Amino acid sequence: MNWGILLSMGIVLAAFFALKRLSFVSAAVAQRHLKQGALVIDVRSPGEFHSGHLAAAINIPLGELRASLPLRVPDKSQTLLVHCLSGGRSAIARQQLKSLGYANVFNLGSLARAKTIVNATQKD
Repeated sequence: MNWGILLSMGIVLAAFFALKRLSFVSAAVAQRHLKQGALVIDVRSPGEFHSGHLAAAINIPLGELRASLPLRVPDKSQTLLVHCLSGGRSAIARQQLKSLGYANVFNLGSLARAKTIVNATQKD
């Protein structure tokens, strides 16, 4: 077994997860946006959404985002906080929405992280 290859793969995976984590909005900024009326968009599938979701979240699956969101949220200055199960699809969603002209789109990351942030905001 080549330990150099394993080490390299480990470094690449660690860098990937670190970069993914850096793309998440900070909890403090997300909470401020929530207090100012930001919408929470859950980009998971309907089945995932129905198995458990944030009460305030709007479910628009990633594959339907480009067509559905402009109909549901025509104001492109509206602040949007997107999340999914792990943060990967929400990172893609953020890029798609930016390309559609939405100016204030932030990646909350995973459902668990989004729950923590939203619940902390509701306690304030």
